[in-house]
Amino acid sequence: MSDKFISRAVIKRLPRYYRYLGELMENNIERISSKELSERMKVTASQIRQDFNNFGGFGQQGYGYNVEYLYTEIGKILGLTKTHNVIIVGAGNVGRALANYADFGKRGFVFTALFDIDISLKGTKVGDCPVFHVDDMESYVKENDVEIAALTLPKNNAPEIAAKLVSWGVDAIWNFAPVDLNLPDDVLVENVHLAESLMRLSYRIKEKD
Repeated sequence: MSDKFISRAVIKRLPRYYRYLGELMENNIERISSKELSERMKVTASQIRQDFNNFGGFGQQGYGYNVEYLYTEIGKILGLTKTHNVIIVGAGNVGRALANYADFGKRGFVFTALFDIDISLKGTKVGDCPVFHVDDMESYVKENDVEIAALTLPKNNAPEIAAKLVSWGVDAIWNFAPVDLNLPDDVLVENVHLAESLMRLSYRIKEKD
């Protein structure tokens, strides 16, 4: 299975499956069929079965899916069985919102530090996340097991900061800055461009009208 190509479309759907299965567990639902799951998620039952067959299936004929087992297995596929240490660069509104969002910790993403250029913020906290000055970032990254860096800073600063983080050993960038990053191929980048998302919504509104 490790040598099998899994499309980005399938990977993109996995977190949504994980979220719905978590909600089913909260409601004490132990078993669900692909048809029932499709009605909740608005994804065809055939698509659900195809997606899960990429990883071995998980279901039993005439029984459906054990919700807790499926939730656990998808969590393993998504790498949620280990803790990921995350830092945030930029203590503006987006950075502070990320630091305050408790659900990330439940998924294994631990926000260990927030960095900003504003020296007056040094020594404060956002939620449980301590704030440091950017001058302390290199030593912090090298002395701690930082796997992911979230960039919530202006686009003019993001490429330089991202390059420095990678040179210090950060493997993955969660990029909220509205700019494309030119980084080595082995560095993982997930872009979250809020304005582009809003523009896509605007297009859909126009088409609906």
